[in-house]
Formats: sequence, structure tokens, C-alpha cells
Amino acid sequence: MFDIDWYKRIAQTAEKGKFDMIFFADLLHLIYPSRAAAGMLDPVSLLSALSMVTDKIGLTATLSTTYNEPRRLSTLDHISGGRTGWNIVTSQVDTEARNFGRDKHPEHGTRYEMAQEFVDVVTALWDSWPQNSLVMNRASGTFVDESKLRVADYKGKWYSTQGLLNVPSPPQGYPVFIQAGSSDPGQDFAAKVGEVIFTAQTSLAAA
Repeated sequence: MFDIDWYKRIAQTAEKGKFDMIFFADLLHLIYPSRAAAGMLDPVSLLSALSMVTDKIGLTATLSTTYNEPRRLSTLDHISGGRTGWNIVTSQVDTEARNFGRDKHPEHGTRYEMAQEFVDVVTALWDSWPQNSLVMNRASGTFVDESKLRVADYKGKWYSTQGLLNVPSPPQGYPVFIQAGSSDPGQDFAAKVGEVIFTAQTSLAAA
């Protein structure tokens, strides 16, 4: 599970079989060192490598809205030629919080408020440097048309930014947004942002 050739075989087999995408879950904490789930490669780094040995298949990474930054998925979308999906999660436990210098993980409802703000901030930053602003004219020495840049002047309860992202917007505009919330706040959030919904239910009625 730490061998890139193993993942390469999986990705190429899935692409050969006409799958739409491959998806890698992620956890930001150690569960039980004696179990296989204890170790996970970073999905963005892994999918960046797999984008070099595949041509068509979608490459979806789980990334937490609670502990993250927006440039990683934009970079992956550039590297893969616009094949990135984002499984949007909020993380779950205090162990993850302590790994990022916090004492306690936010409570459930707060996490989804933060998630919505994070998506708003990230999309504002992705929009700040549109693809059509790139000029890259060597003769004139013009790299970008500054009149098309849009400062992401965002100030929310949990996140704020006044930046231009330092990489152009993703080739497909935004990565495909994927959500798996099953609670009431999770379903509301999924309805607002999700383009693909994951759900695991134990009965047809619940589904």
C-alpha cells in the first residue's frame, strides 16, 4: 500500500475498464498502528503521480475543509489536465485537531458552517486568476493581463483572504465537487455544493 506501482496498476486497470474516476479516501490522524488503515499516502501527491500514467480517468482526492489550503487541488488539476475531483469532508475527531495545533475539533454543526465558508473562500481564490488573464508574451514581456485579475476580498466568520492565488484557476474552472454528508447539516451542504453524492445506507427506505 506504499508502493506506487500497485496504485499505478489499479489506476490503469480502472481506466482500461472505462471507469469514470478513481477515488482515494484520507484520514489526518493515526487510528490503530496495528491496522492497515493506520497508514495512508497523501492523496494529492499520489494522484499527481497517477496523472502521469493515465489519460482520461478522473482523479478524486479526499481533502478536509477544516485543515487545508486551496492551492493543492488547483495544482493537481493543472498537472492532470483538468481531471480532478474533490471529496469534501470536515474531519471528525480531536486527534486530527491536535495534529494541526488545536486542542479540540469543532463540533458537528460548526464544521459544516466552516465547510461552506471554506468552499466560498477556495472558489473565490480560484476565480481570482482566470485562465484568460494569462498572456505570456515574451516579445512584450507581458505575463498576465492585470485588468482581468480579481482580488478575493473575503471575510467570513471562520476564514478570510484578500489574496490572489499564486496559480491560475483550474483548467476545468473548479474540480468536481463530491460530498457524502448523511446528517441533516451534511445533506444541506451536499445539496448546495455537491455534483456527486456518496451515501452508504442500510435500507432502501433510508437511502
